[in-house]
Amino acid sequence: MTARQEFRVLRTYGDFEIREYLPCVIAEVKVTAEYSSATSRAFSHLIRYISQGNSSQQKIAMTAPVIVAQQDQKITSDDWFISFVMPSGSTIGYMPAPNDPEVILREVNTQICIATSFRGKATREKSAQVTQQLRKAAAKENIALSDETRICRFDPPFKPSFLQYNEIVIPAYL
Repeated sequence: MTARQEFRVLRTYGDFEIREYLPCVIAEVKVTAEYSSATSRAFSHLIRYISQGNSSQQKIAMTAPVIVAQQDQKITSDDWFISFVMPSGSTIGYMPAPNDPEVILREVNTQICIATSFRGKATREKSAQVTQQLRKAAAKENIALSDETRICRFDPPFKPSFLQYNEIVIPAYL
């Protein structure tokens, strides 16, 4: 089974959870493209990095999810940050440098986020709908949110879409 990004649930509401994500290192590629092609454009850079395309020629375990993020609430923007979370316990000082200048390693500190899940293909429209519902549910609970939205995809694209598991994760200010 593929390892997953580590978190603990702090509180559960009817429509979402508040989670504490543990510190991690991500390998990230920024692309400017339509949502439908952004992941595939970045994926080859990221898969190359974890498949020995690094200064140590080291294989790095794949983790879930693949994160497709935007830095603002406008899901119509075409600036996307696609990232892989490095294996649990990784620190930036011990990760091999990427050979590809498009791949950036970044440490992410502990973060409090809200999250909700959905099944089906994570299209732009479906992701925008779930994001809007999640932001509305958080507002009802007076939870202040970041402008960032993360579409977290856990399954390979060849898995039948009705079986695909996804989450929307948004950093929160508590």
